[in-house]
Amino acid sequence: MVPHMKTTIEISAPVLRAAKATAAREGTTVRALVEEGLRKVLSERRTRAPFKLRRVVFRGDGLSQEAQIAGWDGIRDMIYEGRGS
Repeated sequence: MVPHMKTTIEISAPVLRAAKATAAREGTTVRALVEEGLRKVLSERRTRAPFKLRRVVFRGDGLSQEAQIAGWDGIRDMIYEGRGS
C-alpha cells in the first residue's frame, strides 16, 4: 500500500469547477485528477532533454573603448540613454 500525505493546494475557482465537473462526469475524484496530472507533468519533465544554450560567437573587436572604461553600470546607462524614466 502506498502511503498518502495530506496537503493543501490553492486552485483557481474556474479550474476547480472544471475539475469537479470532469470528476463527476468520469466517476472519479478531484484528488485522482490532481494526482494523474502531477504524474504526467513529472514524467514529462524527467524524459525531456534539458535546455542547452547554443554557443554563439560574434565577430568584431569586443567592447568599444568607451564601454570598457564605463563598466557594467555605465553600459546599462548607455543602453537606456534617451529613454525617459
